[in-house]
Amino acid sequence: MELRDIEIFLTLAEELHFGRTAARLCLSPARVTQAIQKQERQVGAPLFERTNRTVRLTPVGRQFRDDLRPLYAGLKDSMERAQLAGQGITGTLRVGMLPANAYDLRPYWDVFRLRHPQWKLRVQKTQFSDAFTTLRRGDIDVLIAWLPIDEPDLTVGPVLFAEPRVLAVSTGHELTRRTSVSLEMAADFQHPQSDTRPDYWYDAYIPRETRRGRTIERGPVVQNTEEAITFASMAEIVVLFPAHMTRYWVRPDIAYLPVTDMGPLPYALVWRSETENEPIRALAEIARELGPLAPEN
Repeated sequence: MELRDIEIFLTLAEELHFGRTAARLCLSPARVTQAIQKQERQVGAPLFERTNRTVRLTPVGRQFRDDLRPLYAGLKDSMERAQLAGQGITGTLRVGMLPANAYDLRPYWDVFRLRHPQWKLRVQKTQFSDAFTTLRRGDIDVLIAWLPIDEPDLTVGPVLFAEPRVLAVSTGHELTRRTSVSLEMAADFQHPQSDTRPDYWYDAYIPRETRRGRTIERGPVVQNTEEAITFASMAEIVVLFPAHMTRYWVRPDIAYLPVTDMGPLPYALVWRSETENEPIRALAEIARELGPLAPEN
């Protein structure tokens, strides 16, 4: 069985739709159908139940999917490592970003790539709702996350930047009559809730109380920044963010107001202590050498 055919099967097993599978893989629906029929002939049993309206895995198809997933992932990793080795690259450092300002951090990326051409640097977005799970699962090697973080299995490295807070509100919100707000004012409105763990970490981002002891009510559960912004644009909630959001998430239905009574929110490198390696240490050393980014004027 060819690697491409395995990819087609696993994608269809996820999408359960021939058209979406074809579009996702940039193939024709006929090519997808051909590959599945070929695999079913080789297996000797149907892998999918097809009707005019639904596509479902058969029991044989589910077993085939579960068996192929780890094999396919291993093959892809092996091929990527071989391709990188052919280019003189011996490893990849995967950096997960919770903040949106990857471009601001380019001094760290540029120095890392200049000093260590033998390692590929991959910077990717990570959702805050499962950030630590993603790190602990090994999907990323380093996480850029807000502080504080006090987890026994994680190492907190150097701080990369610290930013003032802003409040995202709908452009029609009553708070837009002001040029800035306090957390006391923001406590009059609902803020987003999250299933993010640990609790103390999310509470550092959105406090449960103001300095005067007023409860900050939390409303709908959000999994990522996009959901939070969408709820804010509909005036269902207000959302606290670091200040770089005013440059990276400009929208006609969102206004950002400086928050006057909250300190800067620091972001640092974080990694699993047991998986610390040379690329991680190299990036941390560069961050210490260059120091935190200068605050935006």
